[in-house]
Amino acid sequence: MSKVNTGYFFEDYRVGQVFEHATPRTVSGGERALYTALYPTRFALYSSDEFARSCGLPESPIEDLAAFHIVFGKTVPDISLNAVANLGYAECRFLKPVYAGDTLSTRSEVIGLKQNSNGKNGVVWVRSTGTNQRGEAVLSYVRWVMVRKRDVNAPAPKTVIPVLKPALEAAELPMPEGLDFGRYDFAQAGEKHRLADYEIGEVIDHIDGVTIEEAEHMIATRLWQNTAKVHFDASQRPDGKRLIYGGHVISMARALSFNGLANAQMIVAINAGTHANPCFSGDTIRARSTVLDKAEIRGIGAIRLRLQAYTGGVGQSLEKVEGKFPSHVLLDLDFWALMPQ
Repeated sequence: MSKVNTGYFFEDYRVGQVFEHATPRTVSGGERALYTALYPTRFALYSSDEFARSCGLPESPIEDLAAFHIVFGKTVPDISLNAVANLGYAECRFLKPVYAGDTLSTRSEVIGLKQNSNGKNGVVWVRSTGTNQRGEAVLSYVRWVMVRKRDVNAPAPKTVIPVLKPALEAAELPMPEGLDFGRYDFAQAGEKHRLADYEIGEVIDHIDGVTIEEAEHMIATRLWQNTAKVHFDASQRPDGKRLIYGGHVISMARALSFNGLANAQMIVAINAGTHANPCFSGDTIRARSTVLDKAEIRGIGAIRLRLQAYTGGVGQSLEKVEGKFPSHVLLDLDFWALMPQ
């Protein structure tokens, strides 16, 4: 009997199947330092213990997206080792901040299956939950991924497509315990703009760009213990290119959004996300945000943003044409963040 893990293929999944993913991860300050080295992130709440304490938290958490990547990485050997592409996200809630010393584990349940018309692969929907060492859920999300079939002649499963919320309402957003922006230091945060300064429909081109490097991407993906073959093995794709992990694009775009949204400190929910086109080494990523909604929750401002990552020059159209994003659009992400009112 073979001792190696070849991963699950599309025909191996069943709706209701549950995975308790291996390799719990204890988070340290090292994750914060390396995350900052990989992405141009400057959000004060995640950089300074003292700033975080002035906002009512016990210390600075690790970035919400770093926690997402760690929880996500646990799922890869069971869910997307044989993936063609990670397709999208929904119903993501950041339930508790993650601090240095927390140990994260992940559990996933298969909630949907659909074989593609080519018969060579299919889409798997899973709901994954990350918990800390106390068994508290820190993060929950749905994602769907296209997975290869081992045997193209294997019968197609019954199609089950889960019904997912298009967006979380403001009243459904999790609020970190103790968070209070009453003593918020705008000078230390880097910008003066508060929730009231943003208008629904406002578009912010963040102007800065970062060129993706092969080595940095592979360091990042290894940091999250993401073992998907398409990110490391150039023979996995006909074009001989390693696919950049979609989460790398998300973190890069979020970091670039600091210029114009420096006070959108904490992501608390991702309503929807689409990796519109593949990203490869050498691509220069830029970011644009559109304000979709605003709300107030117990004295804290909540801003709903559409964050798009793209290649090429500032000012291009990033909208779909005949139901499909143009090739320069890499990411379309809809999320809620917390900021001073």
